Formats: sequence, C-alpha cells, structure tokens
Amino acid sequence: MIGDYSLFEAGLFMGIVALSLWTDLKAHTRDEAVSVRSAALWSGFWILLAFAFSGYVGATHGWGDASLFLTGYILEKSLSVDNLFVIMAIFSSFCIKDAFQHRVLYYGILGALALRLVFVAAGSTLVMIGGKYVLGFFGLFVLWSAYKMWKETGGDDGEIEDYTDHFSVRWTKKFFPVHPFMKGHDFFTRENGRLHATPLFLCLVCVEIADVMFAFDSVPAVIAVTQKPFLVYTSNIFAILGLRSLYFLLAAAKRYLCHLEKAVIGILVFIGLKMLVDVAGIVHISPQVSLTVVSTLLAFGIIGSYMFPEPLPAAEHADRCTTPDSGQGD
Repeated sequence: MIGDYSLFEAGLFMGIVALSLWTDLKAHTRDEAVSVRSAALWSGFWILLAFAFSGYVGATHGWGDASLFLTGYILEKSLSVDNLFVIMAIFSSFCIKDAFQHRVLYYGILGALALRLVFVAAGSTLVMIGGKYVLGFFGLFVLWSAYKMWKETGGDDGEIEDYTDHFSVRWTKKFFPVHPFMKGHDFFTRENGRLHATPLFLCLVCVEIADVMFAFDSVPAVIAVTQKPFLVYTSNIFAILGLRSLYFLLAAAKRYLCHLEKAVIGILVFIGLKMLVDVAGIVHISPQVSLTVVSTLLAFGIIGSYMFPEPLPAAEHADRCTTPDSGQGD
C-alpha cells in the first residue's frame, strides 16, 4: 500500500506512463521539427490522459482526491511554464536545431521521472516526521517562491544567459572530453577511439539541472495541496509528460502568454496562504475550492495574455547560431 492507494494502482500508473512514452517515442522517430499542429494534438492527448486518470481516482477514492489530483496537476503545469522558458534559453545558447529539441526533451523527461520520485519521497518523509512544522515551512517556502518570482518579473535587462558556461557544463567537462560540434542527434561520438560528449549532451545536462532546480519550488507547492504521496507524484508526472508538446506550443505563442507568470504568482500566494491558515487551524479550504481558485487564476492569466500580448521581439543571437562553425551538421 502507498497510503490509501494499492501497489496495483501504482503499477497501473507506471504501465500507463511506460506505454505513453513508448507511443510518443515511436511517433517521433525522425529528426524533424515538431509542428504546432502536432504539438497541439499531443498536448490534447496528455491532458485527456490526465483527466481520465483523475476520473479513475474519483471513481475509486472519491472526488475529493480527484480534486486534489487535478489541483496538483494544474499547479505543476502552470509552474512548469517558467521552466520551459529557461529551456528555450538553453536551446538558444547551444544553438540546438528544432529537429533535435524533441530528443533532448524526451530524455530529459525520463530523468525527471526518477528525480521527481526522489523529491516527492523526501518531501513526504519530512512531512511524516515533522508534521505541521514542516507543512508550515513549506507554506512559507511557497510564499518565498512567489516573492522571488515577483521580484524577477519585469527585471529582464534584455540579456540572455549563456548556458554554454553553466556550472553543470563545466562539471561535465571534468568527466568527458567534449567534441566542439554537433554530430547529428548523437549525445556521444568517438574521436581517435576515445568517447567524446557532444554539445547536445551538454544541453541535456543543463535541462536536467534546470528541472532539479525547478523541483525545489514545485514539489513543496504540490505537497502544500495534498500530503498523499501517490497524488503528489502522479500529478507531477502527468504534468511533466505533456511538457514536450507544451514546449513547442509555448515557443510558437510565447508573446500570447506574457501575463501567465503573474497568474502563477497569484496561484503560489494562494497555495502558501492556504497551507498556513490550515496548519494554524484558522480555516480549512476544501479541495474543490482550491481547484476552482487555481483554475480561475490560470484562466485569467491566459485570457489576459491573449487580450494584451507583448510586441513582437527583435531577433536575438541569430548571427551566433547561423555561422558556418555552428556545428549543426554531422
């Protein structure tokens, strides 16, 4: 048993994840850019899969648990948008072609499956040991995350961080010699009989580290919604599964999501305050109310971004990624 959930249900969940990932891999065997239409269809598939799973949870464990799952899912999905913008910057730094981005994201998701399990297990164990004190700390931490995001909003000076000199890249270079150019979609290549990492592998390392940093904010936020480890992990993973297709949609419609970050800040403030008043015994906010508030704030962010989009940005760093020495070829 995993709390209120059986090992059979855990196995069912893992089976769904494995089958879905296998289907996704078979559908994207060629190195080609993911079209907006394909990304939209796959996004719809992942969202329907998550809602179908919530229906199973509701039918077998009550609609309160289903509401907790959906709240965690929507929260994780909303928070991940900021992480996807970081991934866009990583791809830009390494000049990764659109045709190879899905491969990096796919293997990045595989790493995230294991890493999130570690984070959820650690967070749930802390809650079991520390009880309300840990939950109160998580509530304050979520509010701090909202404050930090608010401070960063509008603070962009126009410069994009160069991830080719990221600490994770420097660390990786201590273990692998690095080939200066891309070798198709390969993460490694052999030169003079010696294994070399390619820039695509360095990009993958950066994406994995970005997800680890993101998990420090997102996992406590979802635990603030529900302390049931099964719901925390499954809502996280279902949200992560759809990140690849969501990434390509965001890349195409970035200017129409310019106010989404403000909605995410509002969601974090609500979740943090909800946890604090619940721990203090002031008031208990039901899962259904939490789901309604989170969904409403997210909808306001999307609608507001569509009504008041950002102006089209000027092309940046195009010269660096289109030079003959960019190394995108084999």
